[in-house]
Amino acid sequence: MAWIALILAGLCEIVGVSGISKVNRKKSLSSYVTLVGGFLLSLFFLSVAMKSISMGTAYAVWTGIGTVGSALLGMLLYGESKEWRRLLFIAMVLVAAVGLKLIS
Repeated sequence: MAWIALILAGLCEIVGVSGISKVNRKKSLSSYVTLVGGFLLSLFFLSVAMKSISMGTAYAVWTGIGTVGSALLGMLLYGESKEWRRLLFIAMVLVAAVGLKLIS
């Protein structure tokens, strides 16, 4: 259950980051709700996960999901660069997060 909560925390982090992008493009109530709601839910699920998963592992996996997900979202929805070096480093973050999961 803790790992499910951690994955949900990472996904909500992506929602929060997309809220930042929405606020930068158009300041509206829905943009701010997306931003604040995403981050609040993210922190809630992270705190649930950290009851069973060590702080270092939980934080690394949470930020990894948020980083990779936000970068991919930027590439898919906002036309950000898809250069091979950027994809390589995104893959390295993902591999590191999976590696921490495997050894914890």
